[in-house]
Amino acid sequence: MTQNLTPSTDGAVAAVNAPVPAATLTKSDQNLIWLDCEMSGLDPEKERLLEIAVVITGPHLTPRVEGPVIVVHQSDAVLGAMDAWNKGTHGRSGLIDKVKASTVTEEQAQAELLAFIGKYVPRNGSPMCGNTISQDRRFLVKYMPKLETYFHYRCLDVSTLKELAKRWRPEIYNSFKKHQKHTALADVHESIDELEHYRTHFLR
Repeated sequence: MTQNLTPSTDGAVAAVNAPVPAATLTKSDQNLIWLDCEMSGLDPEKERLLEIAVVITGPHLTPRVEGPVIVVHQSDAVLGAMDAWNKGTHGRSGLIDKVKASTVTEEQAQAELLAFIGKYVPRNGSPMCGNTISQDRRFLVKYMPKLETYFHYRCLDVSTLKELAKRWRPEIYNSFKKHQKHTALADVHESIDELEHYRTHFLR
């Protein structure tokens, strides 16, 4: 596990966001599976998965149970072909070095994630949840098809509310500040934080 407390948007530490022991969340088709991938680029026909993280929440977004955070090995050719943005972003975060050092394949990562998710959510019980999650789903279709088909065919995409708030309530859109860490686990937690923000201020 990584950090146990997540800063809120006002800088305070929100204990409610802390990962919790597995025993506190019972398996249910009402639980939500949150996912984020870091990739070498945007095109799944050319690019590859570098890192993937999942978090399970209850239907009301609490509690949060962190799953595996897996760095997938990719070749020097894949990493060398990344554009400047990806090289800079994943270089600064340390992900490129982690990918080089990893020995985990996409198939092994898929098996580990399925074993974790299966403890909390039955097959087809949860939509795939996250930010611009259809992009992550495209990569899973290509490289982790068994994981992709475990989800319900629907997506819960926080970016839908983001785009609506941007147009209808820009003050609410602007009041959520993203940290832009571009690491898989941090991005998953930020997506949940963002949905909580819109639930509190926008979905009323």
